Formats: sequence, C-alpha cells, structure tokens
Amino acid sequence: MNNRQLFLDHVAQTSPKPIGIEMASAQGVWLTDTDGKKYIDGIAGFSVCNIGHGNKAVVKAVQEQAAAYMHVIVYGEFIEQPQVAYAKLLTQYLPPSLNCVYFTNSGAEATEGAMKLAKRITNRTKIIAANNSYHGSTQGALSVMGDEYFRNAFRPLLPDVYHYDYASDELIEAIDSTTACVIIETVQAESGVTAPSETWMKALRKKCDQHCVLLILDEIQAGFGRTGTLWAFEQYGIVPDILLLGKALGGGMPLGAFIADQRLMNTLTYAPVLGHITTFGGHPVSCAAGKAAFEELITNPNWIKYIPSKAAILKTRLQHPSIISVNCYGLWMSVQFATNEQAQAIAHACVQNGLVTDWFLFAPDRIRIAPPLIITEVELHLLCDIVLNSIEAVTQLNTIV
Repeated sequence: MNNRQLFLDHVAQTSPKPIGIEMASAQGVWLTDTDGKKYIDGIAGFSVCNIGHGNKAVVKAVQEQAAAYMHVIVYGEFIEQPQVAYAKLLTQYLPPSLNCVYFTNSGAEATEGAMKLAKRITNRTKIIAANNSYHGSTQGALSVMGDEYFRNAFRPLLPDVYHYDYASDELIEAIDSTTACVIIETVQAESGVTAPSETWMKALRKKCDQHCVLLILDEIQAGFGRTGTLWAFEQYGIVPDILLLGKALGGGMPLGAFIADQRLMNTLTYAPVLGHITTFGGHPVSCAAGKAAFEELITNPNWIKYIPSKAAILKTRLQHPSIISVNCYGLWMSVQFATNEQAQAIAHACVQNGLVTDWFLFAPDRIRIAPPLIITEVELHLLCDIVLNSIEAVTQLNTIV
C-alpha cells in the first residue's frame, strides 16, 4: 500500500479533497515531491515560512537545541534559555506596552489565552468579533470565528460573543462598558486579504479606550513582514492591548504567542494560581527555531524593503479577462474569479503546473498568493506565468465543454 492510501486511511482528513502531494524536500521557495517534481510554494505554508524553507541558521538552531534538551517540564517553571532569549528579542521590536510574552503551541491557543486574559482583567464577558474572521478552530477561537456555517455544527459555543461586519461603524458602536474585548485581525485573511482604513482603526482604538475595553489584534498571518512592515498595526498608528502571533513566529516549528503589558499578564499568575498553563507551549526547540528565523528577518532588511516592488510585479502581471478583482496588501494577494468552482479549478491547475496555492475559507472564489518574502523577481515572474497559464487552460477547457 502506498503512502497516499495510508495518508487517506490513517491520517484524519480536514477536507474531502486534500492537495495530496507527497513531499520529499523543501529549500528556499521550492518544494520537491517524491517523484522529483518541483513546485513554487506560493503560500509559504500558509504564511508560516516567510523566510523560506531550509534556512541554514534555523536548521542549525533546531539541531543544537535538540541536542541540548527538548522538553524538560511544563511551561513557566524552569528557566529555558530559548524562551527567554526569544521573548526578549521580540519585545525589543514591539512597542513598550507589549513587553511580556506568553508562548503557546499555536495561534489558536494564543487566541484562547488572550480571551481568558481579557475576561480576567476586565471582569466582563462580552466579546466583539468580526464577520468573516478566522482566529483558530478550538472552542473559544471558533466562538469568535465570523461564519455561522462553521460555528453551527459545534454549538453550543461561548456565550456573549457578538459579530459585526469587519471595519464597520456598527462594530465600533457596539462597544460599551460591558465589553471585555474586541478581537479582530489587523488585516483580515480568510475574507480574501481585506484591510480597514487608518481612520476606522484609530476610531476603534479610541472607542476601546473610552470604555476600558481591551483591543486584541490578531497578526497570526499578517505579522513578520507579510504586509510590508514588521507588524501590520504599525501602518495604522495604533498599538493593541494584546497581540496574537503564530505561524511565522516559529520559523517552521509549531509556536504561538499572546503578548501584552506585564501588569496585565500578571493577572494570570494569581487567583487562581496556574489559571492558564500549557505543557508544550514555548517548546525550547520551537523557540530556538523562531528566534533564528526572526534574527534572519531583521538582519536582512531587504526582504521587507522590496515587498512593494514585488507586490507591484504581481499586480502588473496578474491581469486576465477571467480575473474579476485583486486584493493586495504587502506580499499577500487574493485573486477573484467569477465562481467558486472556477477559482478552485484554477488553484488545482496551478498545483498541477508547479505552483502550490489554495483558496480562502470565506472567499472560495479567490485564490491565495503569499510566497516566502525571499522570493526573487525571476521566481515571482515564473509564479505569475504559472497562474496565467493555468487560468488560460481552465478557461479553454470550459469553452470546449
């Protein structure tokens, strides 16, 4: 029996039609399957591999830390140098009020911790979230997910959660003195890369301040240079009370974090003691990998500096009669087609032609383009060639049919 059949038989599936490529290796922006076929990673492992695959500094950090020690005790008891060093480095590149890091295993766990922190600090329960938002699939994160189709099958969920359209006046108007927190993505990912105006974001910050409501910004996908700045919130001139990170945080290893002021974070230390704990959160190997990846990002400033010129290539090249519209924020793009079926056929054709891409959870009529930030202009043009050729192939096939 081959590995594909074993994968289908023994690995729990998340969808009826997984991409199903059997990977052999990954280097830079390139993936290689077991047949030797190469693919451009057009989505950076869903915004995980922002500095590409197989970075030597990251691999070395993983090997050295694994040789020293891996798991030794539950989170928060021993002093583990990789955790300490990475937390210190992260906070050096964040505003002064974001000075204390709680490491988790994933972005979803970061969401859970942040909501607990907000309720603990405010002694309130009301949470405001946005329609078409995605913050993870655990029970609490699912409660603030902005789509009833995904929530309904798993009810009952958290009570006192209210959803409003992203970047709407109604969302801001709903904030009052009974609200514990507002949780939104700085740039909304799964709606097809949707960004609010600076005016709206500042109005949101002001309303939260007026009612002592905590603002949680989710940059699990938007962080680490994806939008053209290290943190997406920098472009809005505001600072969240709690920042959620994940995906690229671990440099390819599983890692998440919620970050806040230490005075706020200390409320999780007492009453009850051990009120929020994790066994594997902030795993030393993951922290070593993440720190090495972050150091690579900040010591190679051109990776972020040239995002506008790379985005310009995408916007200039990706023009076709079948393309309805394009959303682009940094090196992060959604390309819209007439129907869900057409978009997914084009995504499938891209994979067949050597480009890994996919669609968006709440915008299945759009395909996702978010390659590693290290992608060269030559590789970017090749990516565009594959997309355009795939569009043409699907269009011609539909014409014949």
